[in-house]
Amino acid sequence: MINLILFGPPGSGKGTQASYISNLLDVNSISTGDLFRDNLANGTELGKLAQGYMERGEYVPDKVTINMIMGWINEPENNCGFVLDGFPRTIKQAEELDSRLDNEGIDKVVFFDVSFDELVDRLTGRFVCRECQRPYHGIYAPPMKEKTCDSCGGNLYQRDDDKIEVVKNRLKVYEESTGPVLRHYEQENKLQSIDASRSIELVRAELTSLIQRICS
Repeated sequence: MINLILFGPPGSGKGTQASYISNLLDVNSISTGDLFRDNLANGTELGKLAQGYMERGEYVPDKVTINMIMGWINEPENNCGFVLDGFPRTIKQAEELDSRLDNEGIDKVVFFDVSFDELVDRLTGRFVCRECQRPYHGIYAPPMKEKTCDSCGGNLYQRDDDKIEVVKNRLKVYEESTGPVLRHYEQENKLQSIDASRSIELVRAELTSLIQRICS
């Protein structure tokens, strides 16, 4: 059994690698976003509680989030291990997770390390078709014709969340809130950083090697 946490800022590529790792290990993975959506869609008590906070524009308390996470972890199909994508996000969540897992614990926390400037380039280069919602990127996946969708000919636009000032603020907030979490796992000798500025294939190769070492 292996329990992993994937950690990294928006644009670091951890979400892309989460499904690969879960398939490699034959375990399930979950992000807090997916977990919230599942609980809301299924009308669970925790989902209704979280929805109330979100509708009021308030932060969902750590206790609600951790109870959702633990409910998922304790499902029978996750008894053989799991991959948490982007959780915990705060030191309180990390400490509560540690105490609730008891002897099982977290085996390794993989941090997807990318420079601030690279993250800004990745996130601000994203565009979406207004008509069919096909995503593009100015550097990594540009359209054949500027500002025009290859699929339907629709106009490409940039979401407000992907504009440079918004992106820079998101990254700064992320760094401030998650820095203590990284130090927490580093002190426990569980933190493993990888250079996520490289291609998907190279990052995947390093992840494969890391997991093989953990499992051996």
